[in-house]
Order: sequence, then structure tokens, then C-alpha cells
Amino acid sequence: MRSMAEVVAAMHNQEEHIREGGGAEAVEKQHQKGRLTARERIALLLDPGTELFELGLLAAYGMYEEWGGAPAAGVVTGLGRVEGRLMMLIVNDATVKAGAFFPMTAKKVIRAQNIAMENRIPTIYLVDSAGVFLPLQEDVFPDTDDFGRVFRNNAVMSAMGIPQITAIMGMCVAGGAYLPVMCDHILMTEGSGLFLAGPALVQAAIGQKVSAEELGGARVHAEISGTVDFREPTDEACLVRIRSLVDKMGYRRSSPYDRRKPEPPAFAIEELYGIFEADPARQYDMKEVIARLVDGSRFDEYKSDYGETVLCGYARLGGFAVGLVANQKTHVTQIDHSGQKRVEFGGVVYTESAEKAARFIMDCNQNLIPLVFLHDVNGFMVGRDAEWSGIIRAGAKMVNAVANSVVPKITVIVGGSFGAGHYAMCGKAYDPRFVFAWPTARYAVMGGDQAAGTLVEIKVKQLERGGKKLSAEEREELFQSVKQTYDEQTDPRYGAARLWIDRIIDPVETRQAITIALEAAALNPDVAEFKVGVLQT
Repeated sequence: MRSMAEVVAAMHNQEEHIREGGGAEAVEKQHQKGRLTARERIALLLDPGTELFELGLLAAYGMYEEWGGAPAAGVVTGLGRVEGRLMMLIVNDATVKAGAFFPMTAKKVIRAQNIAMENRIPTIYLVDSAGVFLPLQEDVFPDTDDFGRVFRNNAVMSAMGIPQITAIMGMCVAGGAYLPVMCDHILMTEGSGLFLAGPALVQAAIGQKVSAEELGGARVHAEISGTVDFREPTDEACLVRIRSLVDKMGYRRSSPYDRRKPEPPAFAIEELYGIFEADPARQYDMKEVIARLVDGSRFDEYKSDYGETVLCGYARLGGFAVGLVANQKTHVTQIDHSGQKRVEFGGVVYTESAEKAARFIMDCNQNLIPLVFLHDVNGFMVGRDAEWSGIIRAGAKMVNAVANSVVPKITVIVGGSFGAGHYAMCGKAYDPRFVFAWPTARYAVMGGDQAAGTLVEIKVKQLERGGKKLSAEEREELFQSVKQTYDEQTDPRYGAARLWIDRIIDPVETRQAITIALEAAALNPDVAEFKVGVLQT
């Protein structure tokens, strides 16, 4: 098994390759048009000395290979500071198929908008797109998480009072033309085009011959249609104007979540490389991980002697008060209700630990404390003793508390995240504001070995019913084939490609990632009333 440092180095190399977008030739073509690339625009837009906290970089990873691939799904999204304010950026990458929308492009834009809506983050769009990628239109056009949802979200965000600024810095055609017009401010650079139908389609539809500039150029929309608010000569001038507009924005009421001056951990975060064990068969102490993430390495552990396979406690992270729920990976000795000692396996959720976590999560909601979940979970305990102890009832209680939480929830998958344990620890289906994962994460219904073993047994029984019996070699070949497929699907890059994970992070970035997520969450001051409904007690 490779060391954490080797895994992280390989991840960074892969990310740099993705950031090249459509490649050097496509970048040169963009420059020949007098336009900057998506990442060049972002670098000029952000405050000097700051960087984009990119989200969804691995979107569409390994997908659309028959079309030459779509690095980062052809759009760059993330959080960045503009005039000191945290903003959501959604920027088409015209070096990737002219910025066309693949199915995952639409889903990535929608995910960024959903994050902006949940956290009330002002949003900037830099538009440079040829519209829908027509060979895949049936997967882009019609559904609730497809292309049309982007414009619906524009309208909803506007009604919610979330500022939106759009700059048209290239082509903006067909349905995509609605995006900028549904935002608060519209800017447009010379040489760009904004129209429902391009010159070729206009001629085909009504026989009219017209140039792109005459049909929908910057002069037309600034002087004649009155559609754009600001007409800018160059990309650089446009970005300066956007910064000036952001500088004038007012502020809404502040967040109810407590924050003090941040304090670094007492231990070096780089030590995580040596503490964490990616091998699920090996133990490590999750408290040592927490000590390298939280302010001053101070952790007020809740019910420290009860339900010890799930750690709960209070801390500060980046100055914010947080409640931590984490899977303990060391085996512990517990005394059951009959007074007998038993060994509980690390990474497994038992009845006592589920009940403790449910109560802790409710306490955090009661006291307006954001929740951070650290996953390395194999699932819930099974067997007669577990069933007799009420494991299903306790698990349902924990799931109920997570599902109905109203404070911000942030999920970090450091190791395994399997089965119902993934759900109870606030998996993607339970609306965490952000989902991060270490490159060592594994994410599935069950582990590869268990899944392969189960599927092979099913296959063997099917064949035996047909009168065929597999040899030991054939069984092993089938096992390895199934395991390889399953392992590929549990890889965090597979999940990130489908936007189940917002960002794969280097472990040393964990504290920074959680802090940025908390800063984003703090922009939304509204907290609903906390209700859990019927609890199985």
C-alpha cells in the first residue's frame, strides 16, 4: 500500500493536468481571439495574494472519453475573495469544447448554485459558452438537475436576495442567453455575442442573413436593446469593473454562530501523514487526528466513557465553535447492560455510540453550534447481540437527528464510509453544506472484498442452478474481476467525478477547508426551528 505522501503527490499531479483544460492549442486559440482563459480571468478577479478554493475540479473525471473528455466538466467553480468578500465563482472554460454544456457541466453549475443558495453566497458568472453539447442533448436538456435548472436557480437566488453578477466574455447563445439576463448586473466585452439563435440558425429558420456582431454584439445590447448594463473593451477592463461593483455591495445581518480569534493547533498538521492508517485492518486514534485540526488542540469530549467507537465533543476550528462527530478507529472495551466486558471494533457504530451521537447532535442544534463529521466508518454492528440491544432503533435515532439538523453540517471522509454508517454520519443525502474527502477515502455500500465475495456467491448459485460448477481458479478470477470494478467505484475520484464529493483535499488542507466552509455557512443568518418529529426511544 502506498504511503499517504505518495498518494497526495499523485493527486496533485493529476489535478494540475486537469487544470490545463483543453490543452495548449486551445489556450492559444483563446488568446488569438483577444480573450483570457477561465483561470487567467479568475486570477485577475480575485484579491491579490489569494487563491480560488476550487470545488468540483474532478467533475466528469473519466467520463465522456468517446468525445475526448471534458476536464473539470468544462467549467471552473469555487469560493474566492473579491474586495475582501467571499464569493462563489462560476466560470466557463472555453478551451474545453468551446465551453459547451455536458450533462456534468450543468450538474456542476447547479451544485455551485445550491451551495450559494444554502449559504447565501454572492455569485459571479463569467460566461463563455457555446451552449448545450448537442450530441448529448437528451442528458442535458430536460430534467430537474439539467440545463434549465440553472436559469430557474438564477430567478430563485434573485428572489432570495443573493447578489448575482454576470459578465459575457465570449459566446452566450440559445437557452444559455437567459442566465446573464436573470442576474442583477450584466457586463459584456467587445467581440462577445448574446443571442437566442446564432447567424446560421437565424438564416436556416427565417432566411435572414446577419453577422454575429449585428445580431447580438456588445454594441447592439448596450446601445439598442439595452440588455447589458456595462460594455467593456477588454477582459481586463471587465474584471476591474466587476471588482468595483462588488466593492459597493452592502452587508446583511450577521451569523448567529460564535467565532473568536483563530488559534493554530498545538501539534503540526503535517503529522497526520504518520498518524492516519489507510489500511482498514489497522487501528489509529482519531483523537490524534482531531488534535491536529482544532484550535489549540483542545477538545471537550462528550460522554468520553460511553459509546466510545463514535467520538463526540466541542472545539473551535478556525475560531468557530463546532461540534465534532468522528469514528474512533481503535478497538475499545465496553461493559454491556449485563455487566459483561466486550471488545468493540473501531470504525463500527454500536447501539450506545449511536444513542450518544444522536443526543450530541440534538444538543448542538439546541445551542446553534455547527457540526463537523469525520468519517472512517465500516457501518453499524450486526448480529444477535446487536439486534437485541436495539441497534436499528438507535441507528434510526441518529439518522433522524442528522436529517433534521438545522445548523450547518460539514462532512469530511478520511477513510471508509460504508453502508448505513455513511448515512448516519451525514452523507451526501443528508444535506451537508460541503462534502470533502481525503485521497484515502472509500465510499460505497460495503467494502470491495465484502461486495465481491457476496456477488460471487450469488453468481455461483445462479450457475449451479443451471448445472454448471466453477473451479477454484474460475471463482478466483470472477472474484478479482468483481473486486476490481467495485474498487474503481469506491475510489474518491469516482465520487468526485459525479459530484458526490465537492473537493478531494490533501489532509494538511483539512483545517483550511473546514474553516472556509464555516465562513461560507456563516453568511446565512437564518436558522430554522429544530424539530425531530417522532424518535424511537
